[in-house]
Amino acid sequence: MTHQERLDELRRRHAQAELGGGEERRARQASQGKISARERLELLFDEGTFEETDKLVVHRSQEFGLAEQRVPGDGVLTGYGRINGRTAYAFAQDFTVLGGSLSEANAAKISKIMDLAMKVGAPIIGLNDSGGARIQEGVASLAGYADIFLRNTLASGVVPQISAIMGPCAGGAVYSPAITDFIVMVERTSCMFVTGPDVIKTVMHENVTKEELGGATTHNATSGVAHFIARDDPDCLALIRELLEFLPQNNREDPPRLESTDPADRRDPELDAVVPVESDRPYDIKEIIRPVVDDARFLEVQELFAKNLVVGFARLAGQSVGIVANQPAALAGCLDINASDKGARFVRFCDAFNIPLVTFEDVPGFLPGTEQEFGGIIRHGAKLLYAFAEATVPKVTVITRKAYGGAYCVMASKHIRTDVNFAYPTAEIAVMGPDGAVNIVYRRELEKAEDPETLRREKVDEFRQKFANPYVAAERGYIDAVIEPRDTRPKLIAALRMLETKRDTNPPKKHGNIPL
Repeated sequence: MTHQERLDELRRRHAQAELGGGEERRARQASQGKISARERLELLFDEGTFEETDKLVVHRSQEFGLAEQRVPGDGVLTGYGRINGRTAYAFAQDFTVLGGSLSEANAAKISKIMDLAMKVGAPIIGLNDSGGARIQEGVASLAGYADIFLRNTLASGVVPQISAIMGPCAGGAVYSPAITDFIVMVERTSCMFVTGPDVIKTVMHENVTKEELGGATTHNATSGVAHFIARDDPDCLALIRELLEFLPQNNREDPPRLESTDPADRRDPELDAVVPVESDRPYDIKEIIRPVVDDARFLEVQELFAKNLVVGFARLAGQSVGIVANQPAALAGCLDINASDKGARFVRFCDAFNIPLVTFEDVPGFLPGTEQEFGGIIRHGAKLLYAFAEATVPKVTVITRKAYGGAYCVMASKHIRTDVNFAYPTAEIAVMGPDGAVNIVYRRELEKAEDPETLRREKVDEFRQKFANPYVAAERGYIDAVIEPRDTRPKLIAALRMLETKRDTNPPKKHGNIPL
């Protein structure tokens, strides 16, 4: 062969790989509102930086007619490039090639790119769009899934892992995204479930659609499996790029610090009136978060799930921080099973990747009721307590109003190694609210009183004056400072700057036993 013939052969193979499953199948994908795997990678990475690996890999199967269906790349694209100027690794399943099914060969491609990401210390992004394991390959495809699961586990807490569900993801395939740090789902075109609607109908006699069972809304609002919901493919990829801006490359780095034009000493007098004088009136905690952070930019995580707890990323003077906040506008800000799980996982992610934690606290306690108790609120609530206590990153807490009972302890209190604890003048720190406390402490007196209601009001007022304030805690050093709400931003920034060189450790051990 001449040099030109060799070059022509190479170009022919590249063209075949880039065609994927062919124009007809690509058109079918487009008709469903989905863009191609290659286009997805082009949008994910900085323009012109994506370098594809294993482009010419093909499967080695001969059974069930697979010998005649050998497409270069074998249904998954892998490679590396730059996102926001920093190295990242990715794989994108191509549904046009054998339904994007996982084979022994393309599982090896994914494993290979994950191994490389671990060695270099850079994020891994998986764009999932697959019919599942390649049935024709039997156990070899299952082994491929297990190889990926192992790498997801070993990479956990070492490099950020993000999964985008951009089509079907079913059966064993769901457990790779489930181990990763964040899952983004696309409205109407993505779904996740262990067992599909047809099997459920046959075995359980339940009728349910794919969207109801495992659509983006279901997993963002009901199950809590997913963390973000996107309108379409481009929105999904833009969201991943935005998320990565807040994260370090790996667990040995600090998150990127950006220049901020928002003054660090900016005070906001409007914050003084956000928390209502009446302790039983709701308000939106995000009306405190947004004015405090840089440019009011707050990337909320799991916005539709467990709305009584708000978590997400923001910046303070250019420094990336993780925000955890009770939400009085939902369930009065009580902690329940779902909120505890949501908060615990977010706190542990931030701690793993050196992201300081800022907590805004307004919590009347754990949600009461048989449903919560039977569901294990003790076990689930302990997860959040464990996560905050275990975390060694800089931790700063602001008590805006209620901090009652065990929930006070759990929400990054001074007693579980929080570095700086602030309180507003509206803070109420006590074992329980005045009404409940009086009913218990003065029960006998109330039973004997001629006018129990008048006595109750007197005792409630007395209790409120003695305990429903931040000053008893401040006198004991449990609160470092009672601050004016307008000073929240400069106070937080000053605390975080002071804590930049903080070093803290946990006792030597293989790992703790979080109450899962």
